[in-house]
Amino acid sequence: MKLYQAELRLPAFPRGFHLITPQVLRAMPELKELQKGMLQVFIQHTSASLTINENADPTVRVDFESHFSKMVPENQSYYRHTMEGPDDMPAHLKASLLGASVTIPVAHGNLLLGTWQGIYLCEHRNDGGRRNLVLTAWGL
Repeated sequence: MKLYQAELRLPAFPRGFHLITPQVLRAMPELKELQKGMLQVFIQHTSASLTINENADPTVRVDFESHFSKMVPENQSYYRHTMEGPDDMPAHLKASLLGASVTIPVAHGNLLLGTWQGIYLCEHRNDGGRRNLVLTAWGL
């Protein structure tokens, strides 16, 4: 069994859903050594998240942002965690809904994503800053 781990520090992205599959692949060249295995991508933040979805049509990512902003609106009177601005508590809720990690099978050195799938960084803050990911790959 082989085990690899790397950290990926992403630049600051604007609020929205961003395709990061190419950055993940560049940060983990050891994937090419795995015939069968898994890659876990974990984000070390509570106001951004990860998910897998459409990688071809960028309007999907725009629609994700529109929907999540409507589903979890800012400036709700019942929010108590407001010290960091009106986008902070909604960002925590959105991150919990989507999750902090994705796991993808690997075969013959390639991610086994579907034809139209890609890894998204879901930035839920207006100024979230740089984001840190931990990439862990294992297999044979």
